[in-house]
Amino acid sequence: MKIEETFIKDVYIVEPTVFEDERGCFFESYNKLKFEQFDLNYDFVQDNQSFSRKGTLRGLHYQNPPYAQTKLIRVLEGEIMDVVVDLRKNSKTFMKSFNIVLSSSNKKQLLIPKGFAHGFSVISETASVIYKCDQYYNKASEGGIKYNDPSLNIDWGMSLNDAIVSEKDQILPFIENCNSLF
Repeated sequence: MKIEETFIKDVYIVEPTVFEDERGCFFESYNKLKFEQFDLNYDFVQDNQSFSRKGTLRGLHYQNPPYAQTKLIRVLEGEIMDVVVDLRKNSKTFMKSFNIVLSSSNKKQLLIPKGFAHGFSVISETASVIYKCDQYYNKASEGGIKYNDPSLNIDWGMSLNDAIVSEKDQILPFIENCNSLF
């Protein structure tokens, strides 16, 4: 397993070691001991899964403390543009975004610590996404940022004119008005 830092402190790309043969492939998608070797000590308590069609945009979502979540994102089928925005006010990368293509073929994962908004767009015909969380969902602590906030200038890997966005996500505030407690 390879764990690589990004330009945003505490956000990591995780690449499993894949063993392939004529039958297909095998890999460990998560190994607590290997994460701990990188001082990534998380107790994941909940897995979430979604299935979406091309053009779907989900996000940007976060949970405020004390229910903030660290997430480990991966794609079971298809391809997404995964996006995080740093909401940590004391961070050198506050209000900066990072995006990466995660897919069933590249098998990359993204580890997102507490203090970030997260979202993704589906750039293949369909996509199944699964992610681990180290905190249970709590509706009262949820927050979000509007996906097309001009101050963030996020590349979603698709035209936003064609995006399929929930009503809830369409009315989220821009980052300057969000209720982040980080």
